[in-house]
Amino acid sequence: MTPKSFPTVVAATRAYEAWAGSQLRFVKSDLAEKHRRMAASPFALMRSTFYRWVPLWHEICAGLGSAPRVLAVGDLHVENFGTWRDGEGRLVWGVNDVDEAASMPYTLDLTRLAASALLARREAHLSMAPSDICRIILRGYRHQLEHGGRAFVLEEDHGGLRAAALSADRDPVRFWEKMASLPTVSAPVGVRRLLAAHLPEPGLRFRIAHRIAGLGSLGRPRYVALAQWEGGLVAREAKAMLPSAYGWALGKVARRVEGATLLARAVRCADPTFAFAMAGDASWLLRRLAPHCSRIELAMLPKRREEATLLEAMGRETANLHLGTRGAATVVRADLKSRKGDWLLAAAKAMADATIADWKDWKATKSP
Repeated sequence: MTPKSFPTVVAATRAYEAWAGSQLRFVKSDLAEKHRRMAASPFALMRSTFYRWVPLWHEICAGLGSAPRVLAVGDLHVENFGTWRDGEGRLVWGVNDVDEAASMPYTLDLTRLAASALLARREAHLSMAPSDICRIILRGYRHQLEHGGRAFVLEEDHGGLRAAALSADRDPVRFWEKMASLPTVSAPVGVRRLLAAHLPEPGLRFRIAHRIAGLGSLGRPRYVALAQWEGGLVAREAKAMLPSAYGWALGKVARRVEGATLLARAVRCADPTFAFAMAGDASWLLRRLAPHCSRIELAMLPKRREEATLLEAMGRETANLHLGTRGAATVVRADLKSRKGDWLLAAAKAMADATIADWKDWKATKSP
């Protein structure tokens, strides 16, 4: 039986976690928490089950699977965006998580982003009509393809995104109180060395804490180094990595973690603290954690916001990453011109419906 043939989300989850568990040691309490959160809503389940999305998308949206391939995000959705500080200290907005990066049809990223927006609308996080959501995402995507891409630096432009990035939910006092309250744990020697090397000054004393975050990667080992430096706390996180579930879902497990390559090639102001490193045989993602260096949840957004501006920016940022693939602009523009005007709406609706059906199946199963 190939991964693609698992008939239900429960079966796919069991199979994927069995494979992932052979590659790394899950934090069992975090994995149980992930299973609980998956029952909260279709959007939460979608964020948690990229391994399930891939074969469903190839089956339900079969006409999109032959589209030009790019190095893509994979696990793209409306809460996979956040901010960081670049090498000049500027606040930058963009895609926050590239755990599932792989070569895949560009249409997968767009479908997943649009479907997530429809599911967010179902939960009253967005109010725009589905047709407008898809039209605006595509408008932003096309604009960036045609103009060569541009990073989202929030210092002077993009007032709406800046307001979201600086919202009360990202207050520094609240953020550091939360960090300081994290429970202390031990970490493998190799990971501890990586974190020590990633702190802003050699020889800093630090403690290792356990943080629960994300959904797709919830259950993987994740360690946070907390240290006092120059009058305040600093934090660095190490998260265990796996090759993208895209390959696993199609029966072709990749050997490489492609996130670093995707970010290096994208139109982007890089986060200088974002790095991939090895500890033993395992790959780890290292990054700075700070009040304005994290993911932005929809619930954090101001009640009065320009949804069209936000969705168009998400479409543009998707193109920023796809443009890292040589020749993508030309072949993707040509492919887009060949597609009917409502292709994204039809695909997003179909995948949103499939996700809702999976969510109902998951909720009906007490012990996945």
